[in-house]
Amino acid sequence: MAKILHIETATKACSVGVSENGQLMKLKEELSAEYTHAENITLFIAEVVKNAGWALKDLDAIAVTSGPGSYTGLRIGVSTAKGLCYALEKPLIAVDALVSLATQAKQKYPEKTICAAIDARRMEIFSAFYDTDLNPLKPISADVIDEESYSEFEPFIICGDGSEKLTSIWENRNIHIDTSIHSSVRGQIDLAYKKFQASDFENVAYFEPFYLKDFVGNKS
Repeated sequence: MAKILHIETATKACSVGVSENGQLMKLKEELSAEYTHAENITLFIAEVVKNAGWALKDLDAIAVTSGPGSYTGLRIGVSTAKGLCYALEKPLIAVDALVSLATQAKQKYPEKTICAAIDARRMEIFSAFYDTDLNPLKPISADVIDEESYSEFEPFIICGDGSEKLTSIWENRNIHIDTSIHSSVRGQIDLAYKKFQASDFENVAYFEPFYLKDFVGNKS
């Protein structure tokens, strides 16, 4: 048996769920224009665990998005996951945020090349490309996007919150922009279960999110 708590905070979506043996049991998430992770994450965790009929001690592992993504969001998600792992003496599983996005997209577009994209502010995105078997075609990078970016991969599907700002500048290209696919623990379930089966766990004491870019603060 594998009862796993899943936490996704790489973007403004705050998504929490629980799975059992690779099947999603309960899900709670909020898509907001603002970051609400600090206010919601512990409440969402308590709700999904309770609704599954479990207690926290029943969990076998905690899975969390490792990045790339929002500095603040990743810090909150990873800190929460590590705290639970320490308190409950459970293993920590890290899931790549872009692979998780691409996994969701593959369920909808099984025969298409997928670009998973997370907003990195202005005209920059964190992105990676995957083939029909989810093998990487382009490694994860932070790229400033223009009208001709990624032309070598056309045709392809792009998803995630990084795709939303590209609808106008890419409107005449052989690219399908699907803004309905967002960061969610739905994309973690199978990935985390396979890692659990392989005992592919992180060192709770030393694990840090994969930010890809240095944190830059803004003056109020």
